[in-house]
Amino acid sequence: MDQINIYSADEIISRIIVEDGIEALDACLEPYAAVYVVMDSNVAMQCPAAYELSQMLNRRGVPGMLLEVSEEAKSMETVIDICGWLLDNGADRDALVLAVGGGITTDMVGFAASLYKRGVRFAYVPTTLLAQVDAAIGGKTGVNFGGYKNMLGTIRQPEFTYICPQVLESLPMEAFQAGASEMLKTFIIEDNDNYRPAVQLLAELASEFIAAAEGNTYSYSMEKWPEILSERLSELTPFIAAAAKVKAGVVSRDQFEGGERRKLNLGHTFAHAIEALAHKQHNDIDHGHAVALGMVYAARLAEKLGMAEEGFATMIEKDLDSCLLLVMSPYGVREMADAMGKDKKAEGGKVHFVLPRAVGDVVIHDMTVEEAVELLS
Repeated sequence: MDQINIYSADEIISRIIVEDGIEALDACLEPYAAVYVVMDSNVAMQCPAAYELSQMLNRRGVPGMLLEVSEEAKSMETVIDICGWLLDNGADRDALVLAVGGGITTDMVGFAASLYKRGVRFAYVPTTLLAQVDAAIGGKTGVNFGGYKNMLGTIRQPEFTYICPQVLESLPMEAFQAGASEMLKTFIIEDNDNYRPAVQLLAELASEFIAAAEGNTYSYSMEKWPEILSERLSELTPFIAAAAKVKAGVVSRDQFEGGERRKLNLGHTFAHAIEALAHKQHNDIDHGHAVALGMVYAARLAEKLGMAEEGFATMIEKDLDSCLLLVMSPYGVREMADAMGKDKKAEGGKVHFVLPRAVGDVVIHDMTVEEAVELLS
């Protein structure tokens, strides 16, 4: 078992446990007298490890709630439903609410737990790569509001986050790409040593996926994807742990996003604008692809400002493209301007743009959206 800690001063406030199998979760639950599980219904039906988890929880007599998960359902209405279910099932202040699912699930359940009875304990079993390397780490919870992502929420740390790469075996290709983008983002921020090897592994997985499609239908290659991924999971695990360690370190130094933690938003100012535009046009773009596009824009802006060497943005673009991530935007920067101005990171008319000077070296640069658009146009 590999344990990574999140600290406040010298006190451990949250634990990240990386374990090959799901069975060690039982020991993690042992200290809690009352556990209530909220699980993504898709995980319950499609993830082989979910059956083992369900058997474990059934032996403990743990009550469970299934969530229908989507960006549309990521709302206060769903949070209220979760709180109502906890109340109906007698959850008290000593309860532990266990969220099993991807980032949408952990965001909503963490938010509900932080509100229910003014805050009860909660923990996560993230079942997507994106949640394992990003969404389930650091204590941010929230729901969408007014057409914008995560506008309502709290920052409150889970008791623990149990990362089991085994649960990724049934993860669809599109969901895997979302996590791959966030993992590479983490390495661009603060881990030059792991960035290039991670790109190589992800590019090899992408090549194997493309090879499976040759002479076959696209649906055939999608069916082959779980087999391709499961054969390389052991190689992926160290990168998952490394990304989790980077984020845990940043959060330990700046839990409430007063400064350094803003670096974790690399690519997200552009990404959230792209997602908002796509949503309004009923043409949703996956979060991972939006973040990849956002990182390309951020690298281009860094070049324009003279912060990064010429050709850096092209290198990032080629690396992301080799992993089958989207690098050509359907929208121009002027179209994105309004949404960027409404970004959560906007203050005093300026946005905290996170810009990469090199792999492993990013800075926060405050400027107006108009200034950024002018440079990128």
